[in-house]
Amino acid sequence: METMYPKMILDALSTVRYPGSGKSLIELDMVADDIRIDGDSVSFTLMFDKPTDPFRASVLKSAEAAVKLRAPGAKVTVNAAVRQGREVAPKPPVLPGVKNIVAVSSGKGGVGKSTVAANLAVALAAEGYRVGILDADIFGPSLPKMFGLEGAELYMREVDGRNLIIPAEAYGVKMLSIGFLIDPGSAAVWRGAMASNALKQLIEQGDWGELDYFLIDMPPGTSDIHLTLVQTLGVTGTVVVTTPQQVALADARKGIAMFRDPKINVPVLGLVDNMAWFTPEPHPDERYYLFGNDKDVDALANDYGVPVLARIPLVASIGEHSDSGHPIATENTATALAFIHLAHEVIEAVDKRNGDLPPTEKVTMKK
Repeated sequence: METMYPKMILDALSTVRYPGSGKSLIELDMVADDIRIDGDSVSFTLMFDKPTDPFRASVLKSAEAAVKLRAPGAKVTVNAAVRQGREVAPKPPVLPGVKNIVAVSSGKGGVGKSTVAANLAVALAAEGYRVGILDADIFGPSLPKMFGLEGAELYMREVDGRNLIIPAEAYGVKMLSIGFLIDPGSAAVWRGAMASNALKQLIEQGDWGELDYFLIDMPPGTSDIHLTLVQTLGVTGTVVVTTPQQVALADARKGIAMFRDPKINVPVLGLVDNMAWFTPEPHPDERYYLFGNDKDVDALANDYGVPVLARIPLVASIGEHSDSGHPIATENTATALAFIHLAHEVIEAVDKRNGDLPPTEKVTMKK
């Protein structure tokens, strides 16, 4: 075997790139001044900025392989250490002016999740709270239509040296949606990473300001979009929307299980029993249970120890108001009161959650 010397080791390590940086270990000054050579054995230390560096194991293996390629037969020992005083400072909160982040989710599509989210936001604003809402349903954004903001143009302004997107606003609610950025007549055919990055941009570059409640209209089901959101934001809690139909309840269970997974650990504030019954508007006292009765929703709530926050009837005017861009929660009707009641229940559930549990943190996924 060729005699080893320090420059040989450094030349070998100059071929190893730190993932995502495009720079070598030498350029990043990651090789400590402790190279030791004893016959056919060599040892050295690589310096990392933090003990939880996600690429630590792969970098150590790459460094060992590079030296063995340059000096076949060598016995290589690669140590790792953390630079003193170089621990990366924790990043500030993504939305420092937001008090509570509430995800409105559903196990399946078609249960009225977006309608509930829009009317909940309007009802909270009507109660005097500062409210924002993000349309995170990348593949079916509907909030621009429900808020009467289709075709709205977005503008940017400079805040503390950053160019931020000014949310559209209606009924006292600030709102951003991917629907503002795409042709409403075209399908959003994006890979998961593209969709996730678009959402992160709307969150991190939105000029949300001071908010009491920031609602997220989640896409249905469980997907990488959900993971992106909980890794980007510390979600205070989630409201799960379902109908009494058995298919919807089965999918709602999956949604609750996802949020309660120990790796996610987002509190479930409660359920919304949407389309709980059909009521003909000329006969408000009549109820027809088209999808099942409330006992099945109550059973699901009891299984997970969460409350049923509200029961919303299936009334034609709810859909008509959504289609016209005028959420029914703005009206003074019995149906509107169902959403006002939901807002009160969400406020109480959030207050209880904040009193019982520590401040929420964004999810860190570990391999």
